[in-house]
Amino acid sequence: MTLPINSLAQTVLRIAKEAGDKIMAIYENDFAIYEKQDTSPLTEADLAAHNVIVDALTAESDLPILSEESADISWDERKQWQSYWLVDPLDGTKEFIKKNGEFTVNIALIENGKPTMGIVYAPALNKSYVGIVGEGAWTEINGEFAPISATKHSGNDVWKIVGSRSHQSPEIQNLLAQLDGETELVAMGSSLKLCLVAEGEAHLYPRLGPTSEWDTGAAHAVAIAAGAKVTVLDPANPLDSNAEDLTYNQKESVLNPFFLVSA
Repeated sequence: MTLPINSLAQTVLRIAKEAGDKIMAIYENDFAIYEKQDTSPLTEADLAAHNVIVDALTAESDLPILSEESADISWDERKQWQSYWLVDPLDGTKEFIKKNGEFTVNIALIENGKPTMGIVYAPALNKSYVGIVGEGAWTEINGEFAPISATKHSGNDVWKIVGSRSHQSPEIQNLLAQLDGETELVAMGSSLKLCLVAEGEAHLYPRLGPTSEWDTGAAHAVAIAAGAKVTVLDPANPLDSNAEDLTYNQKESVLNPFFLVSA
């Protein structure tokens, strides 16, 4: 069978799934006996996935790796990077603890400050998103790929706005007030929020709360490969059509500014 994605993306997807297997081995244990404040199973799953990804990427590529679990690389070193892997081995920690399945493995290729390829794998949902900028975006379930594309709002459609289950921000009301027509909040956890816009299940995802670059890089690639935009958001002017694109590794801090994903 000819796959729609290139060999590098196939390799990274395989790596993400191997990391997901490590996570699921822990997730499927009965850790309901832990208090929710006890992050022991979470930490174990996070580190297991990190080790799988870093070992496998190192074997496949000479590019440096920035992972949430190895984030202490100095800015003096990072600012020399033209291309690198950006990894969040387990995104959606609250979703993991709540056992709602909405957590992901995120692996992105960043080139000159922009995400050019991203794999988002949701192991509990058995669903992957693959984005290759300039080539396309797909969902993948059990080896079957289906192309996806962002869907612009039109006419009297209800505005579907992605929100977070765990991080609601009051500033979102300002944005909703500027939209003409009815709005509907679509709740989702982790980087899957960006993917909802990428696959046409939502029109907008405004993020008016803290995120780090590894939280967004992979799904950002999926979104723009699917025809969406990811731009810096000014709460005073959230629908600014001239907003700058969200970029990576352009400053010492790895915290993102507020941003908007739009179809």
